[in-house]
Amino acid sequence: MDELRKKYFEACADEWDKSFTAEDYEILSFLIDSFNISKKAKIADLGCGTGIMFDMLRRKVGSDGMIVGVDFSGRMVKKARQNFPFDNVYEVDGDVEDLPLQSGSFDMAISFAAFAHFTNQKKVMEEASRILKQGGKFHIIHLSGSKELVEFHQQVGGPVAQDHLPADADMMKLFEHGHFLDVKIQDHPGLYLASATKG
Repeated sequence: MDELRKKYFEACADEWDKSFTAEDYEILSFLIDSFNISKKAKIADLGCGTGIMFDMLRRKVGSDGMIVGVDFSGRMVKKARQNFPFDNVYEVDGDVEDLPLQSGSFDMAISFAAFAHFTNQKKVMEEASRILKQGGKFHIIHLSGSKELVEFHQQVGGPVAQDHLPADADMMKLFEHGHFLDVKIQDHPGLYLASATKG
């Protein structure tokens, strides 16, 4: 990822948590409940930011499970560590396009409020597939529809002005490239959710 983009997200770290409302947390909680996460599961949070989902996820996996968050913004990762100092939650300062994680070791990967910002979405899909066990799930979540995201990023401007989610057909191709099956995409105002299973 380019340095301008990295600097943008570094500058956002202190205020990032404040951009999410109580309603946002309720929607996230509902979605996570719907993922049927098992106890002892290992989950990778790709583009974890300040760890918005960490507490919800760790409650699902229990003390024998594990959450590993990866983000290229060192300041975001530092804040995530401060916010969630739990024994089974690990934060990694790293690039989602070249994950420093073992192949075939995770039961689930989630990317929340991040996939639109990845410059090489094809590579991220490959990496998500690589780290997942066969039958593992990958969920891509944004709390805006794809059209809303485009408008929002254009308004924000700067390094994220052109950030967007792929059209449904292109997202399907990305999942297929990553050897994912059972692809389901919901895209409407207030929610984008793309989910699939590693074949």
